[in-house]
Amino acid sequence: MNNQTAISQFLLLGLPIPPEHQHLFYALFLAMYLTTVLGNLLIIILIHLDSHLHTPMYLFLSNLSFSDLCFSSVTMPKLLQDMQSQVPSISYTACLTQIYFFMVFGNMESFLLVVMAYDRYVAICFPLHYTSIMSLKLCAWLMLLLWMLTISHAMMHTLLAARLSFCENNVVLNFFCDLFALLKLACSDTYINELMIFLVSGLLVVIPFLLIVISYAKIVSSVLKVPSTKGIYKVFSTCGSHLSVVSLFYGTIIGLYLCPSGNNSTVKENVMAMMYTVVTPMLNPFIYSLRNRDMKGALIRVAWNKKISFKW
Repeated sequence: MNNQTAISQFLLLGLPIPPEHQHLFYALFLAMYLTTVLGNLLIIILIHLDSHLHTPMYLFLSNLSFSDLCFSSVTMPKLLQDMQSQVPSISYTACLTQIYFFMVFGNMESFLLVVMAYDRYVAICFPLHYTSIMSLKLCAWLMLLLWMLTISHAMMHTLLAARLSFCENNVVLNFFCDLFALLKLACSDTYINELMIFLVSGLLVVIPFLLIVISYAKIVSSVLKVPSTKGIYKVFSTCGSHLSVVSLFYGTIIGLYLCPSGNNSTVKENVMAMMYTVVTPMLNPFIYSLRNRDMKGALIRVAWNKKISFKW
């Protein structure tokens, strides 16, 4: 049958690290992964324990941290395992599973960056109506809708990939099972897969990015109408870190998938993939959350309460 695969595993050959540098890069990637896990776990715990942070902004932040933690965990443990293996392989089933969860948490991060930009837009441009517009009930329903959308989208692409046949070439030129790399290996027709990627996935990248740009354009326009050095500083200190996350995340995705260059080397493409799959989830706790004054206050309050409880 056409939908049966003739191979049982793929070889992941995306990071050609020289043997003499293997231990150095292993230690580096392990440190990056542990930093990602600990940083995002700390944010989730602080938001859960401190009632001062039970607001829409920090509801989105906790979901972003959870998404970052899972997004990194989809690829990094397997990468670390492969670096210790002589043959970095992954089974057919595990490859499809990795694609599914990679798309779930990758798309979720994209959507969360949009709703966080909108949250800042409402807070800065309509401060008196913020509570009524961004109610916790609305935010909870919004988060449920986003999770359902990302799960459905990832399931669609995974099922479409499962119907493909793979005959001879099983070498994936990446450090994880990337859907685009997998389609290049298929020996059956990939027209439907490519069409759905173009119609659906393209919109899920371009539209969120445009919505973020529009939100911050309106924020800047609103601030400049009432010039105040203190107000401008407050706005850009609040939004600057979010913009840096957006630039890093969307910049690498757009450059890698939507604006591919024919002369890009595999190493260059893998470095760009590493930026949004590994580096961005690691940096988010630092450049978006842990440098936030409210988060620092929550950390002090939680640590102080634990200290008092320990004395008792």
